[in-house]
Amino acid sequence: MRLFTDKYIVVTGGAGFIGSGVVRTLNEKGFSNIIIVDDLGCGEKWKNLVGKQFQDIFHKDELFHWLEGRERDIEAIIHLGACSSTTESDANYLLENNYRYTLDLAEYALENGHRFIYASSAAVYGDGSKGFSDAHEAIKEGAPLNMYGYSKQLFDLWVQEQRLLDKVVGLRYFNVYGPNEAHKGTMASAITKMVPSALERGKISLFASTEPEKYADGEQKRDFIYVKDAARQTVDFLTNDLTGIYNVGSGQASTWNELANYVIRSLERPASIEYIPVPEVLVGKYQNYTCADLSKWVTRPALDYSLEAGVKDYIQNYLLPGKTW
Repeated sequence: MRLFTDKYIVVTGGAGFIGSGVVRTLNEKGFSNIIIVDDLGCGEKWKNLVGKQFQDIFHKDELFHWLEGRERDIEAIIHLGACSSTTESDANYLLENNYRYTLDLAEYALENGHRFIYASSAAVYGDGSKGFSDAHEAIKEGAPLNMYGYSKQLFDLWVQEQRLLDKVVGLRYFNVYGPNEAHKGTMASAITKMVPSALERGKISLFASTEPEKYADGEQKRDFIYVKDAARQTVDFLTNDLTGIYNVGSGQASTWNELANYVIRSLERPASIEYIPVPEVLVGKYQNYTCADLSKWVTRPALDYSLEAGVKDYIQNYLLPGKTW
């Protein structure tokens, strides 16, 4: 597959966390033929765009109007825009924003022969009791613990039912962390809360185990992947010929205690770890274990960052100096 600089690459959610990283990665590869789609609102998400090169930016509600008559001008659509709040309770909003908008955009891309890459989520795997395989025969086995995960699973199922798995690419991101996530507020990675707590209180708070028979406090495990690696792996699908659904993770499960200790080490000052009860809103909806099965994507680019190296780069080069990537 070959990218052409005279055609547009549309990146929805392009001012967001992973999206702005994708734009940065494309820029580093020499591409600026990018159309960003996002809702900047009244916050400071705009800061993620400073220093990046792109052709134009539109609100998501304006995208389909802009696409009219430009069917031959589009190279690919990377659809990362969505409500990513795992605690969002408005099911109708999630269906409209995460499912139906994605469906409409996919239909446009497929009708016009555009490469379509969309963000699914590891949230579709629920508690992981059925594993974390991205095998197509396992798509229906997902058991999301929240409406956000279900909104993502619905589109995966639609793709399968319409027999389009050989036409599109769905990426199931695991726990992505790194620069450009400040605008996510409570949905930003735990590192954004650990750092100020360690600096101000000398303590880092972790959730106590809800399954003490399986995990000691802080020994719950997640698959963490640095946003620089996640963005690079996403962009790889613009030049490979793969289709279907793929996990984007490290393939390793690390404990929250390990993560907290990497944070403390990166801050280069002492801090202790305390354990607090899981908030009521998360009871029964919290994943105690995730680990991406990466066996299907054999040609995936190797990670540039281990968890320890990624945490150090994030804290020392971005969080503490207040910089974006």
